[in-house]
Amino acid sequence: MVFKMPVYEVFIDGKPRKIELTKNGENTFSVKIDGKPLKVELKAEKLMLEKGFSIKIDDKTYQINLPELKREEPFSVKVEEAVFKAEVKTPIKKPTLPTFEPTLAVPTKRAVELKPTTEGAITAPMTGKILLIKVKKGEQVKAGQVLCILEAMKMENEITAPKSGTVQEILVSEGSSVSEGEALFIIA
Repeated sequence: MVFKMPVYEVFIDGKPRKIELTKNGENTFSVKIDGKPLKVELKAEKLMLEKGFSIKIDDKTYQINLPELKREEPFSVKVEEAVFKAEVKTPIKKPTLPTFEPTLAVPTKRAVELKPTTEGAITAPMTGKILLIKVKKGEQVKAGQVLCILEAMKMENEITAPKSGTVQEILVSEGSSVSEGEALFIIA
């Protein structure tokens, strides 16, 4: 049974990280750290944090040691021989990714050539590269449905439909670079 767990904001050596957990089985989890997916398996029948435990991340096993944990207080985590200062903030709810309202596209060469009208245009919220397109022309989509994955500053961002409708045009392709404000899709 898959069980979606809370999303946490964790500070590792003062740097914020967003941790999303999904429990897949007794000792297996899908973890996203700042959007990067990992497969994690606990290598202990009974988890005893203060005595240490092993976890397998993808295909590598790590020995972890933790002190007694107190809520909302910083603590040290020893991973193999490296020690990190960690602080877990109160779980934050599953964030709803911003839905980008259709706006007039910033005039770019591609946008002007491909689509003179921008009614129903879904635009790039930032400059980046299209990693994956998850819809096809003519497909019915629902509000909030992921249309594509945009990589910007080494982070993957889901671009979602602001409204339900039909994908009229796909103005980009996988691997293409886009500028902030550039039209990506037309939904009517």
